[in-house]
Amino acid sequence: MKAILIDDEPKARKLLQSIITEHCPDITALHQAEDLGKGTALIKQEQPDLVFLDIEMPQYSGLQILEFFDTEEVNFQIIFITAYNQYAVDAFKLSAVDYLLKPVDVEELKAAVKKAIELKAANNLTVNLAELKRSFQKLSHNKIALDVPRGIIFINHQDVMYLEADGMYTTFYLKNGDKELICKPLRHFVEQMHASGLFYKPHRSYYINLNAIKEFNKKEGGHLIMENDKLVPISRDKRTEFFEMVKEIF
Repeated sequence: MKAILIDDEPKARKLLQSIITEHCPDITALHQAEDLGKGTALIKQEQPDLVFLDIEMPQYSGLQILEFFDTEEVNFQIIFITAYNQYAVDAFKLSAVDYLLKPVDVEELKAAVKKAIELKAANNLTVNLAELKRSFQKLSHNKIALDVPRGIIFINHQDVMYLEADGMYTTFYLKNGDKELICKPLRHFVEQMHASGLFYKPHRSYYINLNAIKEFNKKEGGHLIMENDKLVPISRDKRTEFFEMVKEIF
């Protein structure tokens, strides 16, 4: 059985390669790639039976793998490798797509490989991946997934006080006092969280939870005071819109 491992973390690839070599004798060849672009090219070249695929990687998520293939080209099984918490794992269970949680457990790995061998003959991967995407879309209505050094955390929209832009980075300030610096621009999260109806962008550098506003102060041109006493400016061209929105909502 030929397999490919796609993960952007060299240490994670090395560790999983060691475990697979020792405990999965059915896998006779294991190739590696550091991102989805190189990984999909390697898949087309090597025609593997099985792909171990990390989800959160630079540029492309592992969940986007089908975008690189025509339907008839998908003749391999996928085992996702993920640091997601239990809430997101439910999405995998609903979609019947196999997954392993980091750090990888040897017995779970062996069981997943055995299952992949059994399923390859009757491959319905494209259907299962479509179901998985729908499950994650449902999660996004109430929660936001943040890629952090320790893995991925899911935060309820209502637990976010405000977001602050810093170039290509965004800092999440949470109601419990925590903050998370994320390597994505503010506009990325504005697009993701807009549908919740909880947030408003009073300034190009801020995206705020309307329920976390403590006060509006007219001094110095006008600004908002958040629950943590942070002063958030309101752009001049946003003031009329903001007050009209406040009247409608509150």
